[in-house]
Amino acid sequence: MKRKQSGFTLIEIAIVLVIIGLLLGGVLKGQELINSAKVKNLAMDFKNIPVFIYAYQDKFRVLPGDDSNVNIHLDNGTAVATPAAAANRGNGTIDGSWDSINATDESVVFWQHVRMAGLTSGQQNITVTGILDPYFPINAAGGRLGVQGNLGTAASPNPIAGITGTYVICSSNIAGKFAKQLDIMLDDGNTDSGSMRVTSSPAGTAAIPTGQPFVTTVNINNDALYTVCMGV
Repeated sequence: MKRKQSGFTLIEIAIVLVIIGLLLGGVLKGQELINSAKVKNLAMDFKNIPVFIYAYQDKFRVLPGDDSNVNIHLDNGTAVATPAAAANRGNGTIDGSWDSINATDESVVFWQHVRMAGLTSGQQNITVTGILDPYFPINAAGGRLGVQGNLGTAASPNPIAGITGTYVICSSNIAGKFAKQLDIMLDDGNTDSGSMRVTSSPAGTAAIPTGQPFVTTVNINNDALYTVCMGV
């Protein structure tokens, strides 16, 4: 008597392959949705900061961080920081590098002013101990977020060469694939031109008045980390 062979039929194998395909498709689609949400979150940072600036200006007729009368404007019993150099107070720009950790730089004081004005949330007291200090805003990629005037001086170097605008918003630790998507979403799709540019350097930390070198779109590594800046 012949022994009955055991195993999977072609139909059973086909069903298993279909199920595996559906699971893989669901995982890939889920990852795509997560990445899309992260890019939108990163893009929102670039859109929100100009709102903080213009809302503060509309209310107090001066820039946040540059407000020499901030203790009058935001008097709620909490000490409010003003720029250290009297000559720079109320000069109509946001002095200091976007990623400064100097507690008296206007680019650092900026965040206290907009938070105390009720324009955004976050720690109001400036206890600067480094980039991981909870005072500094962090983007969806875990990198530093900041703003500065587009001055091009040794004290306030341009973050990226050739960038235009009155103010420059920068966001760090962004993967190359997200940096390219941000440029497509908010600018011209080229990371080396327009109002948004990308650099692999620690933008703003070196006193290079002309700015850090930018990276062209074709040379961006999707998995490498970059700093993205946009002029407004």
